[in-house]
Amino acid sequence: MTKVYEKAPAKINLLLDVLRKRDDGYHEVEMIMTMVDLADRLEMEELPRDQIVLSSQAGFIPLDEKNLAFQAARLIKERYGVRKGVYIHLDKQIPVAAGLAGGSSDAAAALRGLNRLWELGLSVRELEELGAELGSDIPFCVRGGTAVARGRGEQLESISPPPACWVVLAKPPINVSTADVYGKLRANEIREHPSIPRMLEAIRNDSFADVCAGLGNVLESVTLDRYPEVRQIKEVMKRLGTDGVLMSGSGPTVFGLVSKESKVARIYNGLRGFCKEVYVVRMLT
Repeated sequence: MTKVYEKAPAKINLLLDVLRKRDDGYHEVEMIMTMVDLADRLEMEELPRDQIVLSSQAGFIPLDEKNLAFQAARLIKERYGVRKGVYIHLDKQIPVAAGLAGGSSDAAAALRGLNRLWELGLSVRELEELGAELGSDIPFCVRGGTAVARGRGEQLESISPPPACWVVLAKPPINVSTADVYGKLRANEIREHPSIPRMLEAIRNDSFADVCAGLGNVLESVTLDRYPEVRQIKEVMKRLGTDGVLMSGSGPTVFGLVSKESKVARIYNGLRGFCKEVYVVRMLT
């Protein structure tokens, strides 16, 4: 039987700003997101029976309708009247509940892969619209690359990639609920907003130093207060000589941008004394 394979990369937020809480309960955001070379991988194979079967080597993720990849498969099947089944194997490498959009990227990969497997001929835009029904980060994960995201995250403008560099990711042994963080954020009390124009100019100029200087995430005001482990990792990263440091998404993962390969091993080894889940990857440019 035909098989298709899709890579589901993790994303980081170079900038995350919240403008206000909307009437529909979501928050109006402005973000600049890009992808890094830490990825889950999905293998999809058509089944003769009309059902969705999901498996994974990871023993800590749901394999039913609670899983976003499962939801994506069900949505595309129902929307386009597909009477075939699919077996999806998810090779999980991205940490769960880490602020790296692992589940969203899995859903996006499922949409892309099933579009090919079932020869539906859907455009990227149509897949983004499907993804937006399931989660705010999924349209970006469908598109990939680097983008400015507005609205609740679904309004995308693709931009040039940031300067190539090393990215060190460190996730403390805690899980953070995105809904919980946003629920505790008081958008009208944010005193300092990171600058989208400043970051866009830094990327246009291919200035690594200016990208590092422009990093910002207003959700840190919530997560760092509630989880001192995240604040500690940020401080350790700075002390070890990382060029730019920021929490990704709602956390708890903290990423550090590093221009010189010679510094990476020392930063990695220093962080391993504080948490086990440390990854060294490249920016996907």
